[in-house]
Amino acid sequence: MELRKKLIASAAVLSMAAGVIYGSTLEMSGASQEGSRLSWFGSKETIYFWYTDDAMTSYINSAAVSFGEREGVRVIPVLTSDSEYLEAVNEASLHSDRMPDAYVVSNDSLEKAFLAGLAAEVEDEGGVCSAENFPEAALSAVTYKDKTVAYPFFYETSALVYNADYLREWARQQAERELTGAGVEAGEGAQEISEEAVAALDQELLAQKTQEYLTAGIPETVDDILAIADSFDVPEGVEGIMKWDVSDIFYNYWIVGNYMIVGGDDGDDDSVVNINNAEAIACLEVYKALNQFFYIESDTVTYDSVVQDFIDGKTVFTIGTTDVIGRLEEAKAEGSFAFEYGVVMMPDVSPELQSRSLSVTNAVAVNGYSEHKELANRFAAYLVDEYAGELYERTGKVSANLGVNTDHSGLQAFMQEYADSVSLPKMMETGNFWMQLEILFSRVWNGEDVATLVQELADQIAVQIVGQ
Repeated sequence: MELRKKLIASAAVLSMAAGVIYGSTLEMSGASQEGSRLSWFGSKETIYFWYTDDAMTSYINSAAVSFGEREGVRVIPVLTSDSEYLEAVNEASLHSDRMPDAYVVSNDSLEKAFLAGLAAEVEDEGGVCSAENFPEAALSAVTYKDKTVAYPFFYETSALVYNADYLREWARQQAERELTGAGVEAGEGAQEISEEAVAALDQELLAQKTQEYLTAGIPETVDDILAIADSFDVPEGVEGIMKWDVSDIFYNYWIVGNYMIVGGDDGDDDSVVNINNAEAIACLEVYKALNQFFYIESDTVTYDSVVQDFIDGKTVFTIGTTDVIGRLEEAKAEGSFAFEYGVVMMPDVSPELQSRSLSVTNAVAVNGYSEHKELANRFAAYLVDEYAGELYERTGKVSANLGVNTDHSGLQAFMQEYADSVSLPKMMETGNFWMQLEILFSRVWNGEDVATLVQELADQIAVQIVGQ
């Protein structure tokens, strides 16, 4: 999955010696004294905008034309490789007359970018970066040392996806059991219900009870999912109640996200690190126990395989990122997905232990060495606010702007999850935390001692931060 590659790539980039960039920025102060680098464009002010995902090309080009015509300026989009991206931004700022004046960057790279002078504090004259336009998670993602250093653009997070047809069938079964006195819970002596008994039920009352169970059946905790597993006489073809990619930290982090704290709310404070605590250990013990209910081979499962199983009607629940909506809608259009589905926030680990998903926010940073910062700021604000309404339809990326996708229930569910999510931290010292945590989850899933593993991880991160 692309997000998995992103986490690995981020870890590699952030673990590099920061001196590579810091040293080069010393040379940049002189470079900024060059004359106009765009004389061949005539008198129009011109900026370059860098991005790395080809799926954004049509959208970025359209936005550049629209903004340019309105403002009487030129915006030149540049698609570039995501390999050593910040280093390329830095190199272009040093040696090219077409440096990126603004560029798309992941929030976890913002410390490195800011300290290198490649991300300036935003000049948000229109007040775009506000709680009115973005959830707190988005604003925290672009905040470094109490400064807003980028504009929130689009995000990725995970949420619970369910087969609505199967859940309604479960609800009908529970309603029939209640009304016939057969027992609601399969584990408490539920009896097989005869067709005659079902036929004798008041159909209006059955429909009412079914709706009540359906409404109450949206899982609020992991226990709710287990209760459905215990009481559901699954339709033919269903192989399991729930399956997700247990090999990828992005789909596991919700288990400990509310209690494993790295860097505080803004992900930039190395004095706020709390990994080894009773709540995190308790959450991981629940995760370990889930292997007994939903046995999933961590070394063979993939995100693509679990989504395909869901499309094929083999599971009732899965955990998906925002791309799952497009995949399900495409499958419905092709006729390979014959069900209705829903998206809701991740359930809590238990009534006492809350869950919290991981998120990545892609932002638009303004290059601190740009000669056109005011224009770059205006274009960045335009992209993430006025022009954000076209983002999902044209790119499949989900805008972090609260005013976008308000009529799309699935995307609104992801937005709710995102609003309460934990962003990737910005601290360079913890760039490999996610890889280490992914290894921990794998070992827990396969039965190793939770307390020991958590202590080991806490010790490793402490050494990286303190440098001892």
